[in-house]
Amino acid sequence: MSSKNDPSSNSNAATSSSDDARAELTAQVEDLLNTLSNKFAGVSSEIFAKMDEMSRRLDNLEAQLLANKDNKSPSN
Repeated sequence: MSSKNDPSSNSNAATSSSDDARAELTAQVEDLLNTLSNKFAGVSSEIFAKMDEMSRRLDNLEAQLLANKDNKSPSN
């Protein structure tokens, strides 16, 4: 017979409670990691988009400077 003071029943309840707490903590940590991963991916995409835009603008500026240099060179 099992009584309320039986140490084995208390041990089982504590183990079950501990397992539930571990599972909940694991789920929360995984959720946090997924959220951070998604935010990092979003920020990375924004940075790459801005770098591509900056590269395009620098290429255009370089082309304009070369065109102006060719137009201003003295005719022989």
